[in-house]
Amino acid sequence: MLRSVIRVKFVSLTNGDAGHQAQQGEELAKRRRAEAQEAGRRIGIEYEVLDNHDGKLLPTLEVREQVIREIRQWKADIVIAPRPNDYHPDHRYTGVLVQDASYMVIVPSLVADTPALARNPVFPYYSDRFTRPQPFRADIVVSIDDVFEKKINMLDAHVSQFYEWLPWTTGQLEQVPKDPSERKQWLSSTPMATRKLEPEWREALEKRYGAQAAHIQYAEAFEITEYGRQPSEEEIRRLFPFFPRDSAPRP
Repeated sequence: MLRSVIRVKFVSLTNGDAGHQAQQGEELAKRRRAEAQEAGRRIGIEYEVLDNHDGKLLPTLEVREQVIREIRQWKADIVIAPRPNDYHPDHRYTGVLVQDASYMVIVPSLVADTPALARNPVFPYYSDRFTRPQPFRADIVVSIDDVFEKKINMLDAHVSQFYEWLPWTTGQLEQVPKDPSERKQWLSSTPMATRKLEPEWREALEKRYGAQAAHIQYAEAFEITEYGRQPSEEEIRRLFPFFPRDSAPRP
């Protein structure tokens, strides 16, 4: 049964110690950890950074066991991860590691130092723009219009990532405003920070928002994977309790 209090935890599988044009190593990792803690504080969640080197993540047994422990310790109902096709090898292998953990979290004799889950979580992918070997499929689309500013405020805490490293990689570093309020406004308009509602998400949005879907501007989309538990429509609405009640399917 879904717990009455919804708790969220972010987990970074690497410490970010290579993702910067001017800093590196432990100095950068320490900065990234602090930024992650601040981001978590701003939206009221727990944020853990594992001490695996940035750019060197591999789907090893050791890291798989780290992922299994994280899922078990949190007693997760939902585990959201990237698909295993992405521009960054760390992202790809994160997807593989979560896939590999998606059955093992219920096997008691594996990673026996952490009690196995009695029930497998649901394992959705979050959205991406990659089309090979197949494009992302939007099964669940959730409006974030009412929390859009909160999301930007969270991302704003990741200064080294969103105002330094990523703009540098795309040749846009000089475009980043110096003023904090202007900088946040700039961030809210960039594709690296948020995706506007995609046309191909419309069907899933209308399925659960009805007529309200026409007025939604910003959303997050998820693809239900074939790994882990396969949720019914009723369970989807329990796990994602954001949809209007009057849009629920009639019995």
